[in-house]
Amino acid sequence: MLVLARRTNQSIMIGDDIEIVIVDIKGDQVKLGVKAPKDISVFRTEIYEEIQEENRKAASSNINLADLGKLKDILKKKKPD
Repeated sequence: MLVLARRTNQSIMIGDDIEIVIVDIKGDQVKLGVKAPKDISVFRTEIYEEIQEENRKAASSNINLADLGKLKDILKKKKPD
């Protein structure tokens, strides 16, 4: 892990297009700003971990292919002419 000392309004660069800016420091809390391209997702760690867990659950769910076939048939029948 790289550890850096920064002051308010100073920043660090990650690669060529991600900048982390120190916005404010009050007591034991540091406010960070993240400048990154729109195609790069930025999450707090606890949110990222929740997303990963939900993705794992979805990937391991037991989807019955026969049930999907039945659903397809139901949707075809309800389709307006």
